[in-house]
Amino acid sequence: MNEKSAYAAVPDASGHFGVYGGRYVPETLVEPLEELAKEFEKAQKDPAFQHELLEMRRDFTGRPTPLYFAERITEHCGGAKIYLKREDLLHTGAHKINNALGQVILARRMGKKRIIAETGAGQHGVATATMAARYGMECIIYMGEEDMRRQSINVTRMRLLGAKVVAVTAGQKTLKEAVNEAMRDWVTNVRTTHYVLGTAYGAHPYPYMVREFHRVMGEEARAQLMLREEKLPDVVCACVGGGSNAIGIFYAFLNDESVRLVGVEAGGEGIQPGKHAARFQGGKLGVLQGSKSFLLQNADGQIESTHSVSAGLDYAAVGPEHCHLREIGRAEYTYATDDEALDAFSKLGTIEGILPALETAHGVAYAMKEAPKMKKDQIILVNLSGRGDKDVNEAAKFLLKD
Repeated sequence: MNEKSAYAAVPDASGHFGVYGGRYVPETLVEPLEELAKEFEKAQKDPAFQHELLEMRRDFTGRPTPLYFAERITEHCGGAKIYLKREDLLHTGAHKINNALGQVILARRMGKKRIIAETGAGQHGVATATMAARYGMECIIYMGEEDMRRQSINVTRMRLLGAKVVAVTAGQKTLKEAVNEAMRDWVTNVRTTHYVLGTAYGAHPYPYMVREFHRVMGEEARAQLMLREEKLPDVVCACVGGGSNAIGIFYAFLNDESVRLVGVEAGGEGIQPGKHAARFQGGKLGVLQGSKSFLLQNADGQIESTHSVSAGLDYAAVGPEHCHLREIGRAEYTYATDDEALDAFSKLGTIEGILPALETAHGVAYAMKEAPKMKKDQIILVNLSGRGDKDVNEAAKFLLKD
């Protein structure tokens, strides 16, 4: 893009990306959110904060992560080269620790002693518990009872890291309800507590702040690919729940018009009410949990049930910056079904020796479908946002039936 059309990376003063985003919260949270926005702005300009962040990324979480040419899956699919940004190799096994690290350092800077978070697939909970342990802070994680069943390994990991995991039994007993409980806790304990929101959603400054902590993924991948191939990718794709891993990998390419940016939502069992979590396929504009975005809701504005084989994509709303990118035509959004994601999970394991998270497998499924349509000198970059250790029991129910 030229300078005049360059993407506006910072939301406006009210926290909107176009008409999306903003701050729709109880009055008791307005002041804490304003304080958080101011402290984050100061931290971005503070060399001491940035030095600690960079040092911890390198020595504790394991950045930079590798860029891997998936040669055998490329040969299997035919067509474009498939590269994987290996966020699954980060400490704790997913991209989530990029954000948890930044927010916990920020919380300590603000004098907060208690950390809370919500989690769906459990990886954000594990990452938050890890950073709270590292900095000696109390940690409470809210998790839907159904997600606790699906992600029991991660529940155990969080508890072993010293966190208290609170089961949420309301509604569908999944991520939306966990967010509700975390927000109730924050309202009650806001003076002592920082809420480490886990995705690029929620009230301002969270979508912007989470994006900023995750943009390192795209910046690394861009530089690595230029060094390796001496050109930019033709397609960058990532799964999209709330949208943190996707916005992180997209960010470095937003002003490169030649690069297609593709977000892959959870198609579940098909695009029918209650059977999927693809907000751009069946959603409408609305407000949920602090932000204006695309939501899965019925004609009366009630939030619809969602479904996905992956706990981390099973959410009724999507990050506001993704809504804006779709509206201005800079990014496109599609979906993969449960069956397609499970097939990608299986094939990446048996062909390439990598078991991706079931969330991540949605992005892999898109790449496997798209690569044969492209030329052999073209490149698809997939953000391999997490590893599949947490999903082996759930995936085995479908894939190991004999």
